[in-house]
Amino acid sequence: MIQLTDIHKSYTVGNKQVQALKGVTLSVEKGQIFGVIGFSGAGKSTLLRTINLLEKPSGGSVVVNGQDMLSLKEKELRQARKKIGIIFQHFNLLSSYNVFDNVAEILRMNRVPKDVIKKKVEDLLRLVGLEDKATSYPSQLSGGQKQRVGIARALATDPEILLSDEATSALDPQTTDSILELLLDINRKFNLTIVLITHEMQVIKKICDRVAILENGVVIEQGTVLDIFSNPQQPTTRNFIKTIFDDDVPYEILSRIKQTGPANHILRVAFRGDAALDPVLGTLSARFPVSTNLLYGSITSIKGTALGILLVHISGEEKDVTDGIQFLRESVYSVDIVTREEGTR
Repeated sequence: MIQLTDIHKSYTVGNKQVQALKGVTLSVEKGQIFGVIGFSGAGKSTLLRTINLLEKPSGGSVVVNGQDMLSLKEKELRQARKKIGIIFQHFNLLSSYNVFDNVAEILRMNRVPKDVIKKKVEDLLRLVGLEDKATSYPSQLSGGQKQRVGIARALATDPEILLSDEATSALDPQTTDSILELLLDINRKFNLTIVLITHEMQVIKKICDRVAILENGVVIEQGTVLDIFSNPQQPTTRNFIKTIFDDDVPYEILSRIKQTGPANHILRVAFRGDAALDPVLGTLSARFPVSTNLLYGSITSIKGTALGILLVHISGEEKDVTDGIQFLRESVYSVDIVTREEGTR
């Protein structure tokens, strides 16, 4: 559905060239919710805007629905953009228009008949839960209601792709959840492909199928959300995941454990799906003469799949500990040894 290949984007700032994107390659399948997360300045918004060529890349290729977007003429590009809706962070509503007219305006610009516009807008407002706000003005709406108007407007042209530019960052947590639930509902009802950018891992966890972590214009890690949460590889990824699983072990505890002997480790154990309910640690202690101590434990749900994270201190004779760790690796999704050098990883 969307294929970005080796995307580069440079800006000239004064006498300097600034590279916002440095060879980004991403693939988004139809019906998928794909998240891009990164800190401020990572290049997220620039990357999102290359999909509909609001930002023309300095190099690379952009293919959407089988079309090479960079080869399209201006009229063809305008037609292609009608199939790509966008939701903005700060709503971008027209303050002098009521809710109905904010949604209807893009249809009027495309010369859609009045009777079609009326039914279309009414249906969209019903979809986003604002059927009773059609005559209200943006100044009379809450932030969440404004964003719902923005979503209805983005859907007015029946897009196949929806781009979300930090759509929830200006909202409180409860309103954020309601907007994410709405996006999930739209994705399921219409098989709509959604690409969203955010700096909040909670957003990724709640609705995304796949995620890419962007840092200084480079994708440093990408994969399914479940895989990334279960076994993050990069320090930046782990920092984001700490907002969900705060599994740091204080350096002092790591140091004291390391001093008790060579045959002991702290393990980060990830359980997925039904395995999260299995008594693996009990079986470990029963089968191997090792001691275990649970330092941390948490379980969450990622789009209906359970994911549990444990930090376990294991100690004993070297062979028994080695065999015990091997048993764990065969029984759960992943096992990582937390080293002293990682400190409070």
